[in-house]
Amino acid sequence: MSTRQAGSAAPPIGSRDDLVEWFAVGSKPKSAWRIGTEHEKIPFRTDDLNPVSYAGPRGIRALMEELIGRYGWEPIHEGDTIIALKRPEGEAAATVSLEPGGQFELSGAPLADLHAVDAETRKHIEEVTAIGKDLQIGFLGTGFSPKWTLAETPRMPKQRYAVMTRYMPKVGAHGLDMMYRTATIQVNLDFASEADMVKKLRVSLALQPIATALFASSPFKEGKPSGFLSLRSEVWRDTDRARTGLLPFVFENGMSFERYVRYALDVPMYFIYRNGEYIDVAGASFRDFLVGKLAEKLGRPELKGIEPTIDDWSDHITTIFPEVRMKRFLEMRGADAGLTAQIAGLPALWVGLLYDQTALDAAWDVVKGWSAEEREALRTDVPRTALSTRFRRMKLLDIAREVVAIAGEGLRLRDIRNDKGEDERIHLQCAEAVVDSGRTTAEVMLEAFEGRWGKRIDPLFREIVF
Repeated sequence: MSTRQAGSAAPPIGSRDDLVEWFAVGSKPKSAWRIGTEHEKIPFRTDDLNPVSYAGPRGIRALMEELIGRYGWEPIHEGDTIIALKRPEGEAAATVSLEPGGQFELSGAPLADLHAVDAETRKHIEEVTAIGKDLQIGFLGTGFSPKWTLAETPRMPKQRYAVMTRYMPKVGAHGLDMMYRTATIQVNLDFASEADMVKKLRVSLALQPIATALFASSPFKEGKPSGFLSLRSEVWRDTDRARTGLLPFVFENGMSFERYVRYALDVPMYFIYRNGEYIDVAGASFRDFLVGKLAEKLGRPELKGIEPTIDDWSDHITTIFPEVRMKRFLEMRGADAGLTAQIAGLPALWVGLLYDQTALDAAWDVVKGWSAEEREALRTDVPRTALSTRFRRMKLLDIAREVVAIAGEGLRLRDIRNDKGEDERIHLQCAEAVVDSGRTTAEVMLEAFEGRWGKRIDPLFREIVF
């Protein structure tokens, strides 16, 4: 999740046009399109397989302090607490974020091609695993914490998470599981214009269940099979329906930046940030805030007179969690966490589909006839059955095979090569292997659990690790 840093005061919001413009300025020419990849890892203590707390000589803070000391990262603080890291001024704009349950996330810099994404990922993994070896900390590449209960999972000392922790049980059964026990890979991609945004958003929303199925890696809960191949994805289905899902309105006539603004205005807020502190306003909408009714809505007179700023809007947008989120770019949110190959594989899928016009048109041809009910049925069924999900008269595997082939062609047409002369299709190989075999990582893990792992979860901590 995003990390707020104190800075100069943002301008107040003059009108709704300011909110539309906040999105619109993200449009950029194709030559300026970049790839941003975010990936979370679940830390654990290698000697006893317990989760990693924040404090102590083998805690998350110690891990971050070692990244500062050995590799030149700079701390971001809330008070005396290190809550994130950033690269020094003048270097690529990557950050390391502290997630609610200690999930360790790299938010990568905006990069020009998939070879650079892979190199950035490998460098980060080398750094954290070198430090982890000294601290006896390992890192899992799964979409859901496979062993520990929610009560056993540590909580990181970050103010915004306290607000969310209080609010989540009011709006869904699994919000705390989402915060503390899930992990993901996300991809951020650009658009050229409003029309380009609409087409890419429609294609990526419709195909998000394909990505969920291809990268499913979370079949376990508290040491046992959960009945789902992507438990992470299932958890999101009952987290907070006011801010999650497939956004049916995106497929209606008239979709635009302004239409997304109307949606976001009515999503309940979590907080506002003033003078280095998070103020809990959970439940009120940004529309209430915009028209000066925040104090009235919440029955809190001390909030009267607080004017919304553009930074408040930016913060609010980061607390909306649909399967594809629009900010000043599009954020693909449907995939489980995975190991290094999957971290490169997910952006390879989406770059191949969305960054070449021929591939984008072909992907749209695949999904344009799907109804809202069919898209929602996929979203409902895929967490349990992944590529075996039935769609019309076929298995989802058949559609996934076609989609991966389209992505591969899109990468071929980009023709961006590494120093060995290989184009970006080398990073799509993990997805190609899944559609060739018809077996997801989750199914491979379940087979191992029932067989050579002897129905024990502990071997996972040796095999599905960085």
